[in-house]
Amino acid sequence: MSLKPGNQRRPAGPLRPGVLPGSLLLGVRGLVLLCLIGLGAAGQPAPKSPASGRAWSPELLRDASGWTPTAAASGVAVSGQGVRVEVTIGTTFNIAAAAALILPADTGRVRIRVAEVGGGATWFVRLYGTLWRPGSEDTVSVAEKEAAAGERVVDVDPRMAIGRLPLQLQLGVEGKPGAYALFGDVAFLPTPVRPNRQRRGPHQPGQTDLAAVEWMPNLPEPFELVDWRTRARDYDRLVFDFGAQGKYLPLIALQDASPNTGRPVVALPSYVGDPRGAERLAGAQEGITFMGAVLGATLVGIDKSRQAHDYVAMCESWYNTKNGLDLVLNLQEQETGGSYWYEIWPHIVFYALADRYPTQPRLEQIMRATAERWRQVCVDLAGPDGVPVFEHTAFDFRARKPVDNGKWREPDAAAGIAWLQYAAWRRFGRPESLQAAERCVRSLEQRQACPYYEVLLPYGALIAARLSAEQGQSHDVERLLNGCFGISDCRGGWGVVLGNWGGYDCDGLVGSVDNRGGYAFALNTFAQAGALVPVARYEPRFARALGKWMLNLTHAARWFYPGALPPGHESGEPWDGDSGHVVAYEGLRREWQGKSPCATGDPVTLGWGPQTDLGLYGSSYVGMLGAIVRPTTVPAILQLDCLATDFFRAPAYPTFLYFNPYAEARAVGVDVGPLPVDLYDAVAKAFVARAVVGQTTLSLAADAAAVIVRCPAGGTVTRDGRRTLVNDIVVDYGTAP
Repeated sequence: MSLKPGNQRRPAGPLRPGVLPGSLLLGVRGLVLLCLIGLGAAGQPAPKSPASGRAWSPELLRDASGWTPTAAASGVAVSGQGVRVEVTIGTTFNIAAAAALILPADTGRVRIRVAEVGGGATWFVRLYGTLWRPGSEDTVSVAEKEAAAGERVVDVDPRMAIGRLPLQLQLGVEGKPGAYALFGDVAFLPTPVRPNRQRRGPHQPGQTDLAAVEWMPNLPEPFELVDWRTRARDYDRLVFDFGAQGKYLPLIALQDASPNTGRPVVALPSYVGDPRGAERLAGAQEGITFMGAVLGATLVGIDKSRQAHDYVAMCESWYNTKNGLDLVLNLQEQETGGSYWYEIWPHIVFYALADRYPTQPRLEQIMRATAERWRQVCVDLAGPDGVPVFEHTAFDFRARKPVDNGKWREPDAAAGIAWLQYAAWRRFGRPESLQAAERCVRSLEQRQACPYYEVLLPYGALIAARLSAEQGQSHDVERLLNGCFGISDCRGGWGVVLGNWGGYDCDGLVGSVDNRGGYAFALNTFAQAGALVPVARYEPRFARALGKWMLNLTHAARWFYPGALPPGHESGEPWDGDSGHVVAYEGLRREWQGKSPCATGDPVTLGWGPQTDLGLYGSSYVGMLGAIVRPTTVPAILQLDCLATDFFRAPAYPTFLYFNPYAEARAVGVDVGPLPVDLYDAVAKAFVARAVVGQTTLSLAADAAAVIVRCPAGGTVTRDGRRTLVNDIVVDYGTAP
């Protein structure tokens, strides 16, 4: 795999001193592995892919002339049995590399047979070359940290450019000197035929595909719908229970005073089993965990300002006033310049709370002040055309200059700031904020490659859609959406998961697609759902793609939770403090210790502190799914609320996205409420029902979507350019003129 800084998320705070936000905790062993990026055998630079190469065949495995190095001193030997790779004295790894290979264009799986493993070795198989993006070379893991001999068959991501250009095959081992593995066979097999991944009939008129979504199944298997709203409310009940008893409980503790407000504030750890305990977290607790929990509960109907404590007001504790920065940051006393996403995402969550609690004046005051600070960043980073450039790691607000750590860039900061500025324009009406939002979107569009770093790009895609729909501007929403589902240019292997892991469809989750074959994260998955579902009401041409993706995501997100997978497919023992399984694991790996898939996380597997891999920082955002997803009378046809996470929006009628994954038309029963409504379909550009009440039926064509707006019955219909309005409220932004 491509072990690049930022491939794994870690919490901020002093638990692991010296590790920069967004970086991968490598240690000595990891630093050695990092040196393998772009390296061939014995640490030599991997040869650049030539214009032509040798077509792969099983016989090439035993052709000594094709492997580098093969000298006895190198620890690599090629014979009739295969390729034997041994760790030599003074090293902890070794690689045999075969360059300039043309692999079969229909490759969808790799079969690896290892005849022997000895000396405590673990083995890996990687591909190196132009795999994701033209002009860029990456290392992608096929198998990693395998300890046993035998056969492994691994699916490969269909987005990889296998068969188009020559690649390098790397067979490697890790361990002490003398550790070895004998690779007896490597075969590149055709993509397996899975009926649920075949397109069902003709394209729905007027709809625009998203390339990665087309690789996902229409109906994931084994399909089961979680009651996400109930799960979010149960999560809130557990984490905010001061009287909870049991191991690691209570999760929450009241602390004397925040350094920024002087008022009491509660502490909530980012992982269950933090050795400090909530009562000792003090200022080290993450704002994205606590504020995320408040927002998630709010989205499923819980007023967090009217409980035992005003938890909404407590969120002001992350407004860093004591140190003079006057920014909402991830810690209560924190400097800037470490990581854009860690410094922008807390603002997005805080602004969302300001939207949902408009009667709390302090939230609005903080929003106004911080929006102006981020607008000034756009000015400070502006090029000659006024468009800011975010090809940096972060921004130092004290020095008013960008920070480059030489390890990674986070250009999708432009997306997060675009969202902040558009929210500020909607709330305060300052034209400078609208201009800043537009220029940030232009910054994304001017970039030739995908800028996705962590969690922000989907929020830029949403603002691009809103600027196009609401302001009449022209933005490449399709390109930005494909970026949200493609593979990142600035963070190799980051994107949306595709594939069946160990017999379980896991398509649609968000994270690394090449970290040990795939590592998706709960926070990123929930956040992307919250950002992109509203796009369907501004750009109905993406309704089918977004509906299909959300069906897959909603199905696969349950694998994050304890008890969802068979015993042994979790990195921890069952925790009796959560009998309802409402706290998710930090992430889901394609494979861990021979189990596929495996619900897991960083703390236990990397051994840096917390006693479990159960991540509160990600679980807190389950309220986004809880607010969006509702069942209908047809099991796999969901009702997706397009307004639930559309913050700072204009007045709108209830709007829902439906996608029919079946090969035939289906009639869906939905409850439209007690008052008569007309149902307008923004996809079909027509009213599909008039004056209906209570339980009614919608007809959905096969493999098709609808965006249904519940308008007042008999309302006055007008048109304004491309927009359709009912009683002066927009119901369709995309009507043909």
